[in-house]
Amino acid sequence: MAITEDLDAFLADFGVSCTAGATTANGILDMPSQVISDGMVLTTDYTLTARSSTFGSLVRGDSITVDGTAYTVRETMLISDGKFVQIALQKT
Repeated sequence: MAITEDLDAFLADFGVSCTAGATTANGILDMPSQVISDGMVLTTDYTLTARSSTFGSLVRGDSITVDGTAYTVRETMLISDGKFVQIALQKT
């Protein structure tokens, strides 16, 4: 008996609407801040976690709108078993 996962359930509680081209689906946006340069600069890394089947084909330079804000893809990386991706983003 195979176990089937409802991948959308993982994104339902904390997910926000994401659109790349004609595709719209939920993803989870992380925005951790970090102080660099001896405490002189505050920087934020934007990372989106989403289903690989939805946004896994995005490549560096592609555009995506997350929760109404425009971003550019920096890198797309598979997570664990490949059902999800982490997408490094740059705010545009």
